[in-house]
Amino acid sequence: MMDTQVDRELLEKIADLVGKPVGAFNIRKDTGCDGRQSTEHIEITGKTDGKSGIDIRVKDGTVGETCHIPVIITKPGIQELVYNDFYIGENCNVNIVAGCGIHNCGDCDSQHDGIHTFYVGKNAKVTYIEKHYGEGSGTGKRILNPQTILYLEEGASVTLETSQIRGVDDTKRYTKGELNGKGAELIIHEKLLTHEDQHASSEMDVFLNAEDSKTQVTSRSVAQDTSHQVFYPRVEGNCACFGHVQCDAIIMGHAKVRAIPEITCNHVDASLIHEAAIGKIAGEQILKLMTLGLTHEEAEQKILEGFLK
Repeated sequence: MMDTQVDRELLEKIADLVGKPVGAFNIRKDTGCDGRQSTEHIEITGKTDGKSGIDIRVKDGTVGETCHIPVIITKPGIQELVYNDFYIGENCNVNIVAGCGIHNCGDCDSQHDGIHTFYVGKNAKVTYIEKHYGEGSGTGKRILNPQTILYLEEGASVTLETSQIRGVDDTKRYTKGELNGKGAELIIHEKLLTHEDQHASSEMDVFLNAEDSKTQVTSRSVAQDTSHQVFYPRVEGNCACFGHVQCDAIIMGHAKVRAIPEITCNHVDASLIHEAAIGKIAGEQILKLMTLGLTHEEAEQKILEGFLK
């Protein structure tokens, strides 16, 4: 586990791991398991249905524990599809730290497609953190296509914090949430950076099916150089519920960004809002920072860091 400098650097970037994780973890490297540990309250087992992936079961009432399940790819030419299923018991409060890092120095594409499905019990609270990162001097692409599917029972609350740091050539992200229990809540914070000729799309479907369910979807992105981004967040209200979708993007160079938020009300007491804004960095922001001694490039970088924070 963490055998090479590349391994250690990737794990630190995507999961903030330095050394062996504390608590439950499963580290996947180059299509195999590179380390696994369960705890008294969180059990991780390999799949037995012929699919590649793991099952994570969190016992009722588990509070204050973190489970790390990062993936790293260090060889060119790897193509994998992984299924991870999470069964979160009632009255839990846990953190799940995932993420994928690809180091590709070859001329063949490396690709990781991960499908994460969450079954979240009554009054459980989950914070899910996922970072994606790519690096390497090879001509082979670094491709990541994550899917996150969530089913929330009464009083359940899930916060998704997803970010693409840098270096991912192509990504297609899909998120689906079904809020089936009264008072269920889904919060999505998405951050995305593309540069050079990279392509990224993010598609979301949130179904508010139960009374007093609510969702807050926030997407912030920066598109640099000739990169392309597309956002399709959709929220459907089928009862007395609340939903807010907000997409903000900074566009630079010759990049292209499309934001297509969609809200559908199927009930008189559904309250849904959507907002979208795309634009360049304001010149006065640059000038203000330059008066404090920063160069134009430093000022620009400071603004981008604050926007994606």
